[in-house]
Amino acid sequence: MPVITLPDGSVRTYDAPVTVGQVALDIGSGLARAAVAGRVDDRLVDTSFLIRDDARLAIVTDKDPEGLEVLRHSTAHLLAHAVKSLYPEAQVTIGPVIGEGFYYDFAYPPGFGPEDLARIEDKMRVLARADIPVAREVVDRDQAIAFFEGLGEAYKAEIIRDIPAGESISLYRQGDFVDLCRGPHVPATGKLKHFKLMRLAGAYWRGDARNPMLQRVYGTAFATREALDEHLRRLEEAERRDHRRIGRALDLFHIQEEAPGMIFWHDRGLRVYQAIEQYIRGLLRTHGYQEVRTPLIMDKSLWERSGHWDKFADGMFTTSSERREYAVKPMNCPGHVQIFNQGLKSYRDLPLRLAEFGSCHRNEPSGTLHGLLRLRNFVQDDAHIFCAEADIQPEVSAFIDLLYRVYADFGFREVLVKLSTRPEQRVGADELWDKAEAALEQALRAKGLAFELQPGEGAFYGPKIEFALKDSLARVWQCGTIQVDFAMPRRLGASFVTAEGQKAVPVMLHRAILGSLERFIGILIEEHAGALPLWLSPVQAVVLPIADRHAAVAQQLVDALRVAGWRAESDLRNEKIGFKIREHTLQKVPYLLVVGDREAEQGTVSVRTREGADLGGMTVGTLTAHVGAGLVGPGRVEE
Repeated sequence: MPVITLPDGSVRTYDAPVTVGQVALDIGSGLARAAVAGRVDDRLVDTSFLIRDDARLAIVTDKDPEGLEVLRHSTAHLLAHAVKSLYPEAQVTIGPVIGEGFYYDFAYPPGFGPEDLARIEDKMRVLARADIPVAREVVDRDQAIAFFEGLGEAYKAEIIRDIPAGESISLYRQGDFVDLCRGPHVPATGKLKHFKLMRLAGAYWRGDARNPMLQRVYGTAFATREALDEHLRRLEEAERRDHRRIGRALDLFHIQEEAPGMIFWHDRGLRVYQAIEQYIRGLLRTHGYQEVRTPLIMDKSLWERSGHWDKFADGMFTTSSERREYAVKPMNCPGHVQIFNQGLKSYRDLPLRLAEFGSCHRNEPSGTLHGLLRLRNFVQDDAHIFCAEADIQPEVSAFIDLLYRVYADFGFREVLVKLSTRPEQRVGADELWDKAEAALEQALRAKGLAFELQPGEGAFYGPKIEFALKDSLARVWQCGTIQVDFAMPRRLGASFVTAEGQKAVPVMLHRAILGSLERFIGILIEEHAGALPLWLSPVQAVVLPIADRHAAVAQQLVDALRVAGWRAESDLRNEKIGFKIREHTLQKVPYLLVVGDREAEQGTVSVRTREGADLGGMTVGTLTAHVGAGLVGPGRVEE
């Protein structure tokens, strides 16, 4: 007689074992129709799961986050079912849920094309409308291997061989299609109504380039048509804002095969880069930071002593000279400790804040590279604060204030905060981790900041706070961080003299606000769809003469604008003024300044904005006063 306790605390008693679906029907037919799974105690199960003993039960519908994941996982199986129906020679491999969708990898040497994608999706809809029951069955390991080998599914058999002997294997059957899976899945394919196949890609089996290349099909699924349509609209908008496309269109940067994951900055792109760098540099000076620069390559022994070699050797570029092995730096921290170690330091020198726009290289897998957002060479707005233990909390607090100011200056108001604590593999004594984690949590609570705890996600040398930005499309970008490190200063011989005349090891705070300048620029480009704020625009104004006779006046105006602090250019081409206005509007130039006979005579320009507003005639001085501080941006005037 199982006793079922529901989330509202009510209890239902049954005379015999009962399925999750039967309990849902007992509660109400509407809930039974909406149910896609159940949570029995702490285990997510199918609606067909038989409850034999007393248990807590929550019915999971497609409105629950877990229910949406079940829908997507089941849609991945629906995709595999459709592929096997249309292309029997294809082998199925794995099909997990990811982000806002799913994918499934297939071994199909001919490969799929766009026309195949449409055909597969049509077949999925046929199978969904058929409302085929989905049933779970459990078999032993050897039986499962033999079953899939008999079907010619070598990849599935390989997966099962890696499962320890003696473990039972769960299979899911829907019609003539059977797949290996832990589940749970929807009770029937009719639950799967709102899905879309998105794109094709290549992927190595198990992510190893030594293995065969597979065909990956990406898709997404939602509980309602409205949610799917909104997702597709956001994807379309994201495509319109893609920083790679905009970067080419605005002549900001490019990437080429000879330097994968590395950026060729063009003149206009470098103007944006330098504006951001100078903004951060100005703030650092007013907040007590010293700017330094450390070597790009350093001896392997230094990276061994710091602990990075054991953890990140595979992600480091190396070189050698005169029988010595060197590593190209993937981060700046060991170099900053070397600067701290020059000369005797006392407690009066602390906190010592060392900042560097450090060029770092990491040997990221080629498949993960993505424009400015994932690179092998990037520059961090990196800094390290050397301080005493008593200074940790106030230094973290001051950093949080600075970080929020920077994000606000760039227009980001919503910041997500996560506190990551000690990982299983770490260095340093537990009592030091206790102090570090407590200091970070205290700083967050003192600021009244809500945060998500991420147990086990800290760096190997210390816990950290991560700061992520939410953009206009509700995408989340992890940017800033501050990390408490008791270990590296000790490993690299850093010390200072206390007020009592004793030697002590400083605490090292690793911190960054933007993270990578390249990545942050990519985020900004997408946030603004290329129409960057005036102070960041590579060209802030362009002077457009109506006729050739106005060219000299136009150039004089450009000179005057530059003296007034504008990044200004002229367009002296023999083109109609309407063509020039359209072209520079597409180039996202904030101000288009037209010069004709009247303007030349009056010493003014006719001012238009990239949004199409006509501001009338102005002198250079009037226009400069009109835009005010927006011309040079925040942080340029001392507080």
